[in-house]
Amino acid sequence: MSEIIVIVAVSENNVIGKNGKIPWHIEEDLQRFKKLTMNHPVIMGRKTFESLPVKPLKNRINIVLTRQKDFKPDSVIIKESLEDAINYCKDQEKIFIIGGQSVYEEGIKIADTLELTKVKGNYDGDAFFPQLESNQWSLVNRQDRNGYSFLTYKRRK
Repeated sequence: MSEIIVIVAVSENNVIGKNGKIPWHIEEDLQRFKKLTMNHPVIMGRKTFESLPVKPLKNRINIVLTRQKDFKPDSVIIKESLEDAINYCKDQEKIFIIGGQSVYEEGIKIADTLELTKVKGNYDGDAFFPQLESNQWSLVNRQDRNGYSFLTYKRRK
């Protein structure tokens, strides 16, 4: 059984994006994202894929969720639903869900692990991460930095 991991950077007011962009630039967070997701499948929505500075993400199976029949970028697997994408990856050790908002809303319901970068401060945004149900998650690792924290949560059984 694959471990399903949601990975996200989120502000204190749950903002994850504005106008298709991340409202902050934290180099260490980008490096952590790369290190954790490398050689694993990454599942994302079409808008998230389109917002990537480099597409597809190298050394990862890129799976894009869309119902647009004419959306066919090179080197990408297209699936219509998160369930189809997860089933496609069922033989993988880890599967990462990398956004955006609607994919996170669905993914958080089935994830085993959350890799969260909590960015200090409130940001203006138009894409948000769902509110965590604290009774469903246990914080298992925390690394505080200047201006942000890396948090790892596991789903409570």
